[in-house]
Amino acid sequence: MASIPIVVTCTSCHMFSLAFSVSGEGFTCDKCREVVRLTEKILELESRIQSLFEDSKSVRTVENILDASNVSAHRSVPVENPVQLGNFVTVRRHSRRTKHHSTVPIKVSNRFAPLSDAPTEKPAESALVIGDSIVRNVNIEAPATIVKCLPGARAPDIKSNLNVLAKTNRKFSKIVIHVGTNDVRLRQSEITKDNIKEVCELAKTMSDTVIFSGPLTAYRGDEIYSRLSSINGWLSEWCLQNNIDFINNWKSFEGRPDLLKRDGLHPSWDGVSLLSRNLAHSLNNAKV
Repeated sequence: MASIPIVVTCTSCHMFSLAFSVSGEGFTCDKCREVVRLTEKILELESRIQSLFEDSKSVRTVENILDASNVSAHRSVPVENPVQLGNFVTVRRHSRRTKHHSTVPIKVSNRFAPLSDAPTEKPAESALVIGDSIVRNVNIEAPATIVKCLPGARAPDIKSNLNVLAKTNRKFSKIVIHVGTNDVRLRQSEITKDNIKEVCELAKTMSDTVIFSGPLTAYRGDEIYSRLSSINGWLSEWCLQNNIDFINNWKSFEGRPDLLKRDGLHPSWDGVSLLSRNLAHSLNNAKV
């Protein structure tokens, strides 16, 4: 018997449409899905632009150092003693075209290189914080802590990066994972939960102590707020049942829009300070 189409309402734009079936997550029209995809792409590009801007500042700093070195080298050129020939004095002049090349060594590195390429002393004693752009400016005062930011990352991206480290037998004293904001936009809650489980299970093979940093409160519309709240509630219970420490950032950021930037997603400088303290406290008090 042929299926009969039913009238459904898009959960985002509330427009009516015909569909043969509706998933448990509700119906979302093609237009709204495309808007979500483009929005995510814009956020990813904004993160990349910010990263390139920060890199350009570093390049300008290096150029200033090189310019200063060139000036210093030019001023320190020794003046040769004139050669006396009878009553005449021969003075050797330097050509204006002479170029003074700086010998200041330049350290070249690729910030997109895998984390496994970054040398660390006693990596097994280091703690690792890995997550999406939410942890971009996080600063942990605890010693030997590596913060790895992957802008736009979802749980599978974190897993892929950890896999690179696992293949080189890298071990860490503690691993903190912060992910989820980009995952909930897919509107696939069960898939997101499975992906998070896989990341945590992989992290357990690389460290005896795994910590999950819960999502921040988002002020970007009712839907994303509701989805993040739901995933936060699930995480708090699942982590407890699976011997994983959980940082409930939701309690710290709830009702505090001043702790977020104007985009309603990323932490402001005050928010970064609070998030850094939450992570540091958990690292210092987690059971090893």
